[in-house]
Amino acid sequence: MSAAYVFRVTFRLDARGVETDPERFETVVRKPAAEPGTEGWLFFRDALWRGEVNDPGHLRSLAEGWLSVPVTSVTFSELRTDEASLDALRSAIAASDEFDDTPQAVLHAHLGSSIRVV
Repeated sequence: MSAAYVFRVTFRLDARGVETDPERFETVVRKPAAEPGTEGWLFFRDALWRGEVNDPGHLRSLAEGWLSVPVTSVTFSELRTDEASLDALRSAIAASDEFDDTPQAVLHAHLGSSIRVV
């Protein structure tokens, strides 16, 4: 299993010339986590703080790119991972010059208690 960031995303249809009912929808989006140490692996650091989205406007913009629809809200649900992927993430954090704390403290600071090992 690969790790994935799980979000709840509310979006609206941008219908032209027709009416829609409903015009807003909620969906679950799973964004695959980059392999630790590769490009994009610091997504958790750049997008999340204490298990919450740290810049809602920026993440809405990212989600609009992922979904190709106007997004009204994004909330972070969890990092869903297996034990091997979580161990690899911890190892990459420990080896990185990006952090001055333990991997456990870094993950707690950014993800809070929103890590689900399956």
